[in-house]
Amino acid sequence: MPEGDDKLRRVCAHCRFVDYINPKIVAGSVVTKDRSILLCRRAIEPRKGYWTLPAGFMEEGETVEEAARREAREEACADIRIHQLLAVYSVPRIAQVQVMFRASLESDIAAGPESEEVGLFAWKDIPWSELAFPTVVWALTQYAGVRDQAAFPPFSNPPGTEKLTH
Repeated sequence: MPEGDDKLRRVCAHCRFVDYINPKIVAGSVVTKDRSILLCRRAIEPRKGYWTLPAGFMEEGETVEEAARREAREEACADIRIHQLLAVYSVPRIAQVQVMFRASLESDIAAGPESEEVGLFAWKDIPWSELAFPTVVWALTQYAGVRDQAAFPPFSNPPGTEKLTH
């Protein structure tokens, strides 16, 4: 255990370098065209066959915005324009921090290798019972409350969701 720390960590016996194991960062977007929302049906686990927003793990050397754009390209062959930070969600149960943006679609869409299919959904047609993760529901719900606003402060985990994150 490093001096002054309260967690057991891997420390090099020779140089005392601490190998921190940190949460993964997920970057994604609520992508819209007109008033429709881009959703991707997952072709991979976890939650294969369920719908999600284009999102995934950041790679080294990229910004969260670049990661969100890359994920939209990989999952939906989509070029997007990021407008604003929508939310930052803490999900310690699975060691993730999820950064979600509000974005607009700038191209056609098609299923990428991680998606069975992709689609643009009107709000009334979103398959709520088939959404892959609670954070997808949170992002869509929070987006709905600000979709007509030019600017707003970013959201975080909704109240009452602690049992889903710990």
